[in-house]
Formats: sequence, structure tokens, C-alpha cells
Amino acid sequence: MNYQLCENLASLFFDQAVASGEKPFLWSKKDGVYRSWTWRHVAETVSELSRGLRIAGIGPGDRVALVSENRPEWVIADIAIMAAGAVTVPAYVTNTSDDHYHILSHSGAKAAIVSSSALAERLMPAAARADALQFVVSMSPISVDAEVPVKTWDEVCRQGREKPDDVAETVAKLGRQDLACLIYTSGTGGRPKGVMLSHRAILCNVGGAHGVLAELGLGDEVFLSILPLSHAYEHTAGLFFPIAIGAQIYFAEGVDTVAANLLEARPTIMCCVPRLYETMRQRILAGVRRAGGGRAKLFYAALDLGLQKIDSTKRLALHERIVDFAVERLVRDKVRARFGGRLRAMVSGGAALNYDVGAFFVALGLRVLQGYGQTEAAPVVTCNRAERVKLRSVGQPIAGAEIKLADDGEILVRGELLMDGYWNDTEATAAALDGGWLHTGDVGVIDDDGFLTITDRKKDIIVNSGGDNIAPQRVEGILALEPEIAQAMVYGDGRAHMVALLVAEGAGDSSEEMREKLAAAVERANAKLSIIEKVKRFAIADEPFSVANGEMTPTLKVRRHAVIARYGDVLRGLYGSRTSPSPETPR
Repeated sequence: MNYQLCENLASLFFDQAVASGEKPFLWSKKDGVYRSWTWRHVAETVSELSRGLRIAGIGPGDRVALVSENRPEWVIADIAIMAAGAVTVPAYVTNTSDDHYHILSHSGAKAAIVSSSALAERLMPAAARADALQFVVSMSPISVDAEVPVKTWDEVCRQGREKPDDVAETVAKLGRQDLACLIYTSGTGGRPKGVMLSHRAILCNVGGAHGVLAELGLGDEVFLSILPLSHAYEHTAGLFFPIAIGAQIYFAEGVDTVAANLLEARPTIMCCVPRLYETMRQRILAGVRRAGGGRAKLFYAALDLGLQKIDSTKRLALHERIVDFAVERLVRDKVRARFGGRLRAMVSGGAALNYDVGAFFVALGLRVLQGYGQTEAAPVVTCNRAERVKLRSVGQPIAGAEIKLADDGEILVRGELLMDGYWNDTEATAAALDGGWLHTGDVGVIDDDGFLTITDRKKDIIVNSGGDNIAPQRVEGILALEPEIAQAMVYGDGRAHMVALLVAEGAGDSSEEMREKLAAAVERANAKLSIIEKVKRFAIADEPFSVANGEMTPTLKVRRHAVIARYGDVLRGLYGSRTSPSPETPR
């Protein structure tokens, strides 16, 4: 497919639906069994919902929020909104009511679509406060008191069916430059910014992804969707790329069911963030430890020999090659079977993948392709190719992306894949797209082969191992509202959860009574934070952050690097087995 000639994402979908017809497209669990939605059925429902939304008053340029877990209706709603000429505004299911209010009010959303009563409990109070919002569409019956009109999914689709099918004409009016979605991502000020992604940007990104994976010899591909579709990575690589190649998409029931869902879906390609690979590695190793004996010895032999093969400076001796041949069948084939038996690529993005995690899977016979990107680039910028892998790097630029390094090493990106800017924020847009290049805030190096390696971050945003962007100033500000906490610095880049270093009121007091008070204060603060922002453990600093000790700037901002240099061992030590906000005092 020539992605340069495709006008918009809705037409990309409808063209593929015509070509695929009764083939299965979306798979979701019903009564404990995966059942498929065909391309034709999905296309018909998209058309009905899109017409129904237009009858309800949704038109070109209107913003429609989408709050739902991954399911076929999420996909249908997203494409239906676009087919109406409107703009999808995805929201995370973990958002608080205040988060929803900011997104609804800032985007000026005219409507919202929600999947369930549980999610409506946090959405509806925000909807009632948002001036521009006119109605909510519920995928299933909700029992939440509503101060705004609520329409059911079936009602909107039924009204759409009564209208002549003119969706093709509406879609034909959409151009590549038109806005497709507003994806909110955290900014340094703590409030999420709306990244404006055009049809052009996402189509460019899909084309680039196609170029990366085409080396695998794409055919009848099957994807297992694990990440939230509200995440830019999953939205592009886990939805519109599969659409472009006519693939099937299975929706995982949840992170805890991935192991079972892998066996049911038997995916050929899987896109995940590092945290999920970390979890899978931990579970595999835990199973090996439980098994013990000869099975464990064989496993570790396969792992050790596989790691040696990755190391280009080492060659296996004859006896090692014989053992490696044996464990290929006895161990690696079984590992591949646990992933469904036909997985050809595990693509990692959204945050830095620990080399040891990537090498673990490669050593066990699975292909890992690490990439790099940002929501502002729709989002993939670089990726390793099947036949050109450097595990410590994030690969080479995809087609349509150009990268270079600024004088200070900051990674700059240019191309059709870039956002149009931040919604209603000209100042931030000008800074981010200065000179036509996206200033990523990340620092890296490019080797002679064009492979990019990320070395540091210029900005303070924390990216956890799940790929979520967390604004530390927001979390710290909420912690410092508690009377027992004088100062706070949170930590968690590349980690599964957040921890904090706290300065207690009455600095120097590390009594058991003070630790209990701080624990209670953190619990209260956590109640105001979303799941990804919650602080699981904390340590107590032995003196306040100050200009005098070099831990604050003259403008009284915390010097994170200085604090981490001093308390780094303590902060890293907080990532133990306990998950309650337990205190530790630096030794």
C-alpha cells in the first residue's frame, strides 16, 4: 500500500473492510470464550454509529472523548468519530474525575463515549462541570446519576441505521491534514497537554512501521492487544498498523491474563512496553525456580548459551554447540510455545527496555525489536529491524522520520509524522517544534550505522516501565499539601511504580511516630492521585533540600540529579517486595 496516497484513517479502514469482508478482525472474550467480529460487521457498525453521532449533532472538527477499556466498541467508536469528520480524544481508564474534567474542558469536547458504570462514576461528575459537553453515549447501561443527557450505544446506532448511508461521502471529504485525534500527555507543569495528531502523521507512522516489519514477510498476522488503546503507541502500532495490513486483533482480558491469552490468540506480532516484558521474565524465572532439578539446569543452560551467542566476542565451543542444539528443542521450543508458538516479533516501545530483559528473551529464542518514540511523533521514531538488531539501541529511523542531535545531544525529529502542535498552547508548541524539528527532551548518541541509543533525559518527566508519562511536580505538589510533609521528591523513571524521598515537618525527626504520620499522609495523597502516580514506598531525608547543600536551585527548584546522587542507593533500595507506603530512613 502507498500510504502517501491514502487520504485518511477512516478510508484506510473501510478499504480494508471491503477487501477482507467476512474474515475475522476483532476478537474479544464473551462467556469465557474468544469470539470474532468480522470486518464487514465492524464496518457496518462503524457506519451506523458515525451516522448516529452526526444526527446527535457531532460534525467536522468536534471533539469526542472516549473512555473505555480495550474492546471492539473502542475501535468502532474511534473510527466512527473520525468518519463523522470529528476528533477522537482518548482518555485513560485510570484517570481521576479531575483528570477527566481537565481533558473535557480543555479540549472543548462536545460529547463523550463511556463503556461502563464503573468508568462513568469518574466521568459523569466531570461531564457535569464541562461547559461544552452536550451528551454522553454509554456502551452498556449505567446506573450513575447524570446531570447531562445520556444516550445508549444501541439508540445512537439505531438512529444511524434510519439515516441513508452517506458515510462514504463524508469520509471522502477528510484530508490528510485534518485532525484525527487529540492525545493528552503530561507536560512539565503537571497538566496534560493535548497532542494534535493529523491523519497524515499517523498514516506516515503506519507506513514507517510497515517498512520495519515487512522484513518478516507479512502475511496473515495476528496481534494481541495489551496496552490501552488510549496510548499513542497502541493506537498506531496496535490498531491502525494491523488495520493497514488486514490483521486480526485479539484483546487481552488484562495484564494478569496475558499468559493464558497468548495461548488462546497465538499472536504473530506483539507490541508491549518494557514493564510487561519485565513481568513475563519474572514469571518465567519464578516458574523455573519452583520446578528446580534437571528442568532448571536445562533452562539455565539454554539461557547462558543464548547469552553467549548474543555476545559477538564469544563463540561456542564444539561441546557447547551440541548442548545448545539439544536445549533448542528441550527448552526454547517450549518457551516459544508459551507465547503461542508462532510469535515472530516482540516489539518494545514506550520506555527504555533494560538490556538484560531484552537479552533474556533473545537468548531463549524470541525476536525482540526495541524502538523509540513520543506521542508528539505519532509516536514511533526509530526501531530495530529483524535483520539489523543492536539490542542496546532503539534502532534506526523509520521511513518518513529524520533525526539529528542538537549541540547538547538532544534528539531532534522531523517529518510528516510530527504533531501539528499542542491544543490551545501556542507557546509550548513553538518551543517543541522550534525550527520545524521536534525537540524531544531526550539525549542520545547515533553510531556510524545510524542506530540511536538513548543516554539521558533533559526534562523532568518520569516515564515508568509501562510507558506512562508522569509529571513529578504534580505528584510532589500533592504530597507537599499534607501537613506532615515539608518537601518531596518522587522517583521512578523506568520503574514499575513511584517511590518518594520526603522531608518531614520538623526535619531530622525520624521517630517511629513521625514515620507513621508520614505513611498516613502518603495514603491521603495517594487518594488524590491516579494509579500510575501513587507512591508505593518512601524514605525520609536526613535534612531539608536547600540551596546551601546544593539540592535546590536559587529559584528553589529541586536539583533532582543532586538528590539522586546523594540518596540514589536508598531510593533504589525501596523497590522491594512490599507495596504499602512503608517508610525507610537513610543510613
